[in-house]
Amino acid sequence: MSNEMRTENKMGIMPVRRLILTMSTPMMFSMLVQALYNIVDSIFVSRIDEAALTAVTLAFPMQNFMIAVTGGTGVGINALLSRSLGEKNYERADQAACTGIILNIIHYLIFLFIGIFLAGPFIRTQSSDPLIIGYGETYLRIVCILSIGVFFQITMERLLQSTGRTFYSMLSQVTGVLINLVMDPALIFGLGPFPALGVAGAAYATIFGQIAASCLGVWLNVNKNDDIRLSVAKILHPDRQAAAEIYAVGIPSILMMSIGSVMTYAMNRILIAFSSTATAVFGVYFKLQSFVFMPVFGLNNGVIPVLAYNFGAKSRERIRQTLVFSLELALGIMIGGAAVFELFPGALLSLFAASDDMRAIGIPALRIIALSFPVAGICIVLGSVFQAFSRSVFSLIVSIGRQLVALIPAAYLLAATGILSNVWWAFPIAEIASLLLSVIFFRKVYHEMVEPIK
Repeated sequence: MSNEMRTENKMGIMPVRRLILTMSTPMMFSMLVQALYNIVDSIFVSRIDEAALTAVTLAFPMQNFMIAVTGGTGVGINALLSRSLGEKNYERADQAACTGIILNIIHYLIFLFIGIFLAGPFIRTQSSDPLIIGYGETYLRIVCILSIGVFFQITMERLLQSTGRTFYSMLSQVTGVLINLVMDPALIFGLGPFPALGVAGAAYATIFGQIAASCLGVWLNVNKNDDIRLSVAKILHPDRQAAAEIYAVGIPSILMMSIGSVMTYAMNRILIAFSSTATAVFGVYFKLQSFVFMPVFGLNNGVIPVLAYNFGAKSRERIRQTLVFSLELALGIMIGGAAVFELFPGALLSLFAASDDMRAIGIPALRIIALSFPVAGICIVLGSVFQAFSRSVFSLIVSIGRQLVALIPAAYLLAATGILSNVWWAFPIAEIASLLLSVIFFRKVYHEMVEPIK
């Protein structure tokens, strides 16, 4: 298709509320499925024993760092590609897509090295229990060495999202999740012709799902995405300027997402000083909260290309409408999620074969942390503005303020009281700090970049 024949993208002409629902609903649904996978995956692992659940929790910071690298790079691809389409610069859009692919291949090679040489030492920095170390090292080594699937999966899904094809992105993600869900019990417990691999089975199930999703994502972009043209020659010869622009947005996003890895690592170390059960509760909370947060992140993924496109197209009113409607949706989701955590914490914990000790720790933990959910929803939507307008450094500052300046020091100080339940109050404290910073930066960006648009 020639550049002249490419038609106006729906992000510039469809009514905003319908556009946001069209763009975000598939992503929110796929994120819900992803959250369901996260929960079910841990439910299966918890049936091995509590040590296995704790081990997967200790492996999570490195696993999250891997996703942060490819996801953050994807944000950079998303912003450059969507903006280029809004400006009708189709050659630049193709360069953004192809350059983004080779960058994530390079990222995979880094985690291949980590999986081979650093998986064991990383787990041992968090626990001295031989059983937990054995489980954690096995799981982490597999998911790092065979992580090529997740790098291609997220990259391909970002390309689909950037061009408004969120339904296809949903198909890719749901395919991976469903395969994962089927393979989890089969490989963990040895169902049918499959061997019982325990924790290793959970890791392999994750890998199989990621590879299947990445293959489908490649096919969809080649055959169904008319807004970009992938070229092996362009992938092997990336555009330096495109790479610089991707990383200008992507590196702050990577660092912002990676801060979550630092936070979980630090929280693991703080909580394991109380007991391994406290760490397991933290892991369970992270799985459960994803069922609330993932739909809002799906909304965020749908909103970013809409904001970026309409900024490129210089449509201030559509930007304003996008923000107002997104805030309404995010608050509704978060308030609903908080209500579930407040009313049914025991039922949520029982999904993970929780012992009496885990329930005693977990019920107050879930209720206290859930108080912060509505505030977090506002911060996520405001952060989409920074990412869409290539001001991701503000998102980075907010994330640092929330997780490193507020959350971890607060948790450390509250842990010094010797009362475990006090530690959970660090989460509401951190979200309030995050909101203050988000509002300050949002007002600055909106005044400097949106208000001047005629």
